[in-house]
Amino acid sequence: MKAGRVLKRAMPLAVILCATFAGLGTAAQGDESAWCPPPGHPERKAILDALRTEVFRLHHIRVVFVVKGLKVEDGWAWIHTLPQSEDGTQHYEDISALMQKKDGSWRVAELACTEEDNPDCLGAPDFFERLRERHPGAPPGIFPSSKDRSSKKP
Repeated sequence: MKAGRVLKRAMPLAVILCATFAGLGTAAQGDESAWCPPPGHPERKAILDALRTEVFRLHHIRVVFVVKGLKVEDGWAWIHTLPQSEDGTQHYEDISALMQKKDGSWRVAELACTEEDNPDCLGAPDFFERLRERHPGAPPGIFPSSKDRSSKKP
């Protein structure tokens, strides 16, 4: 019962955060179709499950995600998460990924490299441009705006 009350209190905040993140990067392109599935939405669960499966495949750890940002459009999604152990006692490095829905299932198209000194990783100024070159079908509206990228580090 207590967890249900916490979830009900957290839900409005999560919706506000999703709505805020969904607006980032879309104004410059004039694109209003990218959206953030709220907690409990089947699309959000499917995306997180696909990412969780990939993390387990690569690192053999079971995680739950705190979603910092998620935008979905036309079978593509960009997600930024803070993974932690199932019991919440272990916290891991941020994970950002480009996700793609194929044949009705979400899969990881590319995990973002996060090494600080690597010019090919997420912190590089042209990271998203190069990511879009590798995945030309990914709509620009799912990615954080250049303003948001310079003010926050994933």
